[in-house]
Amino acid sequence: MLDLDAGKYAAYVWPAFAVTAAVFAWMIASSLAKARRWRRRAEQRRDGRS
Repeated sequence: MLDLDAGKYAAYVWPAFAVTAAVFAWMIASSLAKARRWRRRAEQRRDGRS
């Protein structure tokens, strides 16, 4: 079973988890956005629309 009790350190543990999750979400979103821009630019160059 999953034990989520952080005891007296909960005030530090849960915000740290939240910040980590937010950073991971930002990194994934940023990577996807850059990939979309890269693909769009590559397709424009392939089609001759530099």
